[in-house]
Amino acid sequence: MRDIIKMLSTGKTKAEKPTGTFRTTTKNKKKTTEKLEMMHYDPRAYNPETGKSGMHVLFKETKI
Repeated sequence: MRDIIKMLSTGKTKAEKPTGTFRTTTKNKKKTTEKLEMMHYDPRAYNPETGKSGMHVLFKETKI
């Protein structure tokens, strides 16, 4: 049995506010009990090193 889950970005904008970018995926509820965390590309996340938007950030599982 696979359930649909929402992955919310931990990236921040230039104004230090959350980007609100999310992805959806599926997860096997019978085998996995811990929260899922993955690295993905967020086009709205601000990178202070380069001064540009868009970088890979951590996406964490949240409620739908």
